[in-house]
Amino acid sequence: MKSIFHIIFMFFVACSFFLGCEHGQANKYSLLDWPDTARVDTPLLIFPPKARPLLASDIQITKELLYDRYTLKDTYSYKDTVRSFKWETIRKCIAFVENLLADSLQLGVFKNYKNLNSEAPLVKQFVRNVYGRVADTLGVERYQSVPLYHPSDEETPVRYGRDGSIVNILEEDSVFYRVAPITIEGEWLVPRRYIKRLKYPTHFLHLVFVDRRDQNIVSLERESRGHWKVRSMNPATTGLHRPPYAQETPLGMFLLQQKKERMVFLKDGSSAVGGYAPYASRFTNGAYIHGVPVNAPRTSMIEYSWSLGTIPRSHMCVRNATSHAKFIYDWAPVEATLVVVIE
Repeated sequence: MKSIFHIIFMFFVACSFFLGCEHGQANKYSLLDWPDTARVDTPLLIFPPKARPLLASDIQITKELLYDRYTLKDTYSYKDTVRSFKWETIRKCIAFVENLLADSLQLGVFKNYKNLNSEAPLVKQFVRNVYGRVADTLGVERYQSVPLYHPSDEETPVRYGRDGSIVNILEEDSVFYRVAPITIEGEWLVPRRYIKRLKYPTHFLHLVFVDRRDQNIVSLERESRGHWKVRSMNPATTGLHRPPYAQETPLGMFLLQQKKERMVFLKDGSSAVGGYAPYASRFTNGAYIHGVPVNAPRTSMIEYSWSLGTIPRSHMCVRNATSHAKFIYDWAPVEATLVVVIE
């Protein structure tokens, strides 16, 4: 059975990309039933109440920065507009994460970076997008994704799931995991090779929020239940929709999966090395949080770029000041940090 938190989160995704990760429930107490013959002086055992699910209004966020360069204010000007950090959205997402972990689930992650676990089979209905790549009818590309089969049909997948997405593992057999993805409605069968079990119990004490619309990034760390501290608030540059090479940074909630001190990239349409991006932390497909790109033949790092925090410009990644990318690289643990892309 999938948890009520999964159902709540799916409504939230469908409505407005992480704008409703909350629900309420009365506290419940459990008493041990004693037989009528129990002695009157027998103590009645009362189990501790199960904590009620947290609401966005329960989440307390305080600022205690560990990185304080290029720090943005809560609300700030950009040209003739006003940009901001969307604290209400962030609180709702944090409440969802808190409730998800309190539900004692066995979580896993979709993994198929560069099709290392084999190319996903074709779905029943597919299209070729503007990049010339096969995608399902919801726009998720086949490349680097995992196949999702309906439980009644193990022959042909229905849709694709993005690399780095979190799932609740419900059952398993020798071929499939039965899972409930936290950002996809329903229960699905996924071949075992595409899923990695996460450590049980899972604790996500580090969260990174990337805002595609306002081009900023904020990192938070859990202090205690419902109490989170802001560790950095900075400008960022996300992916640009510009076929055939540059793509938007995908919306969603992803696991930080891998780190590279220098992530080498190729020139567009070529196998030649184009340069490197420093302090790169990968969260889905080829999308990394990284520092200012260094184009060959230059080799020395670049600390800052005037384009940070302006408009989308990257190929899918999230560009940062190099020192901030290093902060995230050092601070955020692999497979225990969530990267949430909102707008």
